[in-house]
Amino acid sequence: MKKILKTYRFPLILLLSIVIGSIIGFTQGKEAAVLKPFGDLFLNAMFMIVVPLVFFSISSAIASMGGVKRFGKVMGSMMVVFLFTGVVASVIAMAGVKIYSPSKGVNIDLVKPEDAGDKVSIGDQIVQTLTVSDFSELFSRNNMLALILFSVLMGIAVTMIGEKGKPFASFLKSGSEVMLKMVSLVMYYAPIGLGAYFAALIGEFGPTLLGSYFRAVLYYYPLAIIYFFGIFTLYALMANGKDGVRLFWKNMLSPSLTALATCSSAASIPVNLEASKKMGVPDDISETAVPLGATLHKDGSVMGGVLKITFLFGIFGHDFSGIGNYLLVLVVSLLVGMVMGAIPQGGMIGEMLILSLFGFPVEALPIAAAISTIIDPPATLLNATGDNVASMLTARLVEGKKRMKETVMRLGEQKGA
Repeated sequence: MKKILKTYRFPLILLLSIVIGSIIGFTQGKEAAVLKPFGDLFLNAMFMIVVPLVFFSISSAIASMGGVKRFGKVMGSMMVVFLFTGVVASVIAMAGVKIYSPSKGVNIDLVKPEDAGDKVSIGDQIVQTLTVSDFSELFSRNNMLALILFSVLMGIAVTMIGEKGKPFASFLKSGSEVMLKMVSLVMYYAPIGLGAYFAALIGEFGPTLLGSYFRAVLYYYPLAIIYFFGIFTLYALMANGKDGVRLFWKNMLSPSLTALATCSSAASIPVNLEASKKMGVPDDISETAVPLGATLHKDGSVMGGVLKITFLFGIFGHDFSGIGNYLLVLVVSLLVGMVMGAIPQGGMIGEMLILSLFGFPVEALPIAAAISTIIDPPATLLNATGDNVASMLTARLVEGKKRMKETVMRLGEQKGA
C-alpha cells in the first residue's frame, strides 16, 4: 500500500484538488469565478514554457535522430497513425449518432451573429498557418505550426552539416532538458492551479449542461468516456501489448487532469512529453509526435465535428444516411479535427466550412459555436492525451516490437536501480 501511495502520490494529490475544486464550483456557482486567477497563473505558466519547450524538444529530437532517413520514417509513421486514429474517431462518432440522435426533439432559436468572421482565401490561410512575417512572431503560441516548421528545419539543418553541427545539437539537447526541468518546477503549483480552474469551470458551465444542448451532452460525454478508456487501451495494446497498456494508464492521470482543467492541448504538451517518455517512447519520437500532435492530432475534435454536422442535420431536417453523406462527413470531420485546429481561428473556420459544404445558413454558426464550448473539456481530454498513445503507436511502427520490449525492460531496470 505504501508503495502504491508513493508511486501515485502526486497524481492523487492532483485528483483530490480537482474534486475539491469541483465541489466548490457546484456549491458556489458563478461566485467560484473569484478563484479563476489562481488557475490562470498555472495556465499562463504552462503557456510561458510551451514555446521554448516545443522549439528545443523538436529541433533537438530531429538533430539527434542520426540522419534524415530516420526523420522521414518517424514523420511518415506519425502521419499514418494520426490519419488512422482520426478515421476511427469519425467512424465511431457516426455510429454513435445512428444509435442516439443528439438533435432529436431539440428546439433552438437561431440568432444571426453580428460578425461571422472575415473571409480569407485558401492561399492566404496557408501562408498564415505555416509562416510568420517576422522572426519575433515565432515566439507566440498563436503561431504554433510555424514554430514547429521552423524547429523541424532547424533540426534537419543541424543533422545535415554533420560534425560541425554537434556542438549546436548538444546545446539544443541541453535546452530541452532545462525546459523539462522547468515543467517539473511549475507542476508543484499544479494542485492549486488545477483545483481553482476546475472550480471556476464548473461554476460557470455547470448550469449550461442542463439547457437546450443536453442531448448533445448525453451523446458526446459518454462516447468520449468510452473512447478514452476503451479505444486508448486498444491502441496501447497494439503499440506494446500488456506492457503498453500498463505503462500508458500508469502515467496518464496527470496529463488527463491537466487537459480537463486547462482545456488546452498546447498547455498539456509539457506534461504529455514527460508522460510519453515514461511510457517507453524514445525521446526523438515523443519530442516530435507530442508537439506536432497538439496541432494536427485531435480525435476529440474529429468526434466534435461529427456531432456539429449531425446536430445541424437534425435541426434543419436533413437526412443523415447514404454512403455519400457518410464519406463527406468523414472527410469534413477530419479536416475540422486534424487541419483546422492547427491554423489561426481554426475553430471558427472549421464551423464555417461545415456551414458552406452542407448548405446550412450562416445563422446556424452560434449553434455550432455553443456545441464547441459545451464539449470542450472532454474533447480536449481526447485531443491532448491521445498524443501519448499516438506516440506509442508511432514508436511501434518505427522501432518494431522487439525494440519496444527492450525499452520497457530498460525502464524497469532503471526504476529498480
